[in-house]
Parts: sequence; structure tokens; C-alpha cells
Amino acid sequence: MNLDLHKEAEEKMIKTISVYREELLSIRAGRANPALLDKITVDYYGQMTPLKQVASVSAPEPRLLVIQPWDAKLIPVIEKEILKSDLGLNPSNDGKLIRLAIPQLTEERRKDLVKLVRKNGENAKIAIRNTRRDANEKLKKMEKNKEISEDDKKLAEDEMQKLTDKFIEEVDEITKKKEEELMEI
Repeated sequence: MNLDLHKEAEEKMIKTISVYREELLSIRAGRANPALLDKITVDYYGQMTPLKQVASVSAPEPRLLVIQPWDAKLIPVIEKEILKSDLGLNPSNDGKLIRLAIPQLTEERRKDLVKLVRKNGENAKIAIRNTRRDANEKLKKMEKNKEISEDDKKLAEDEMQKLTDKFIEEVDEITKKKEEELMEI
């Protein structure tokens, strides 16, 4: 029974890491990356649709993103959504496609982005610890209901702690890599 609990907790922690990695993709590091625009949605015939479903996004140069909508009427809508986003990018268009020049990050902006990365990392760690806490509470209930012995509970809690430590270490590693990428000039 506690094997299922362990597996369930591990799956939740893996999902937390996955979500954290996705969040980091949307934090720009001075290089053009089509993933920067993943969170942008546009009004397409009354339906909020992800940008990548109405246009192709490419990075032909290290500091340039090109958005080519499949419907040219979407260009002003896409530009408006990019300006509304917190990316701090200014779109320019030629009637067929939108160009986004990725400016060099200032030292101050880099430090702000590092703080954001750390905050997201801390949120990921909190989610992992909450998963551990939930699993430990289930173990206590199982012990109280005489489904497992006190020794089994202690053993399962130790395993849960090892699992938690492993995933927290992974979050720290991902955070460190992203910080290095942001501070790189």
C-alpha cells in the first residue's frame, strides 16, 4: 500500500519539476527562443487561442523572433497581445509577419529575472514539500487505522524524505543553471 503512496508522491514531484521547467522557458535570457511566446493567447474568432496554433514562430537569428500568422488579419491582434504581456518586447510588422527584436538585457533586468527564477524555484520546492506532507499524513492515518506498523510508517517516512531531498536538489540545480544563463553576458 505504501508503495502506491510513494509512487503517487514521486509522480506529483515529477510533475512539479516539469511545470517549473516550463515556467523557466518563458523567462527570457537575452536569446530568442520561441518558447517565450508560449503563454500568449490571441482572440481568434471569439476564442482565446494559443499563438502557436494561429501562427508559426521561429528564431532565425539569436536576437530575433519571427511570427508568421496564417491569417494576416491577426497581425494587429497578435501585436496587441505581445504589448500587453510582461515580456517587454516591441513588435514590428511588414504586413505579412511580425518581428520581435530581443534587446540585450540590462544588469538591473537580469537581477530582476534572477529574483523571479528564485521565487519560482521556491514555489516548486514548496509544492514538493506539500506533496511530502500529504503523503506523511496518509501514512499516519494508515498507522492509526492499523493498516501499517509504526516501524513501517517510519521507514516509509524516511523514504519519502529521501525522495523529497532528491527533487529539491533537482530544483536547486535547475535554478542555478537558469541563473547562470541569465547572468551570462
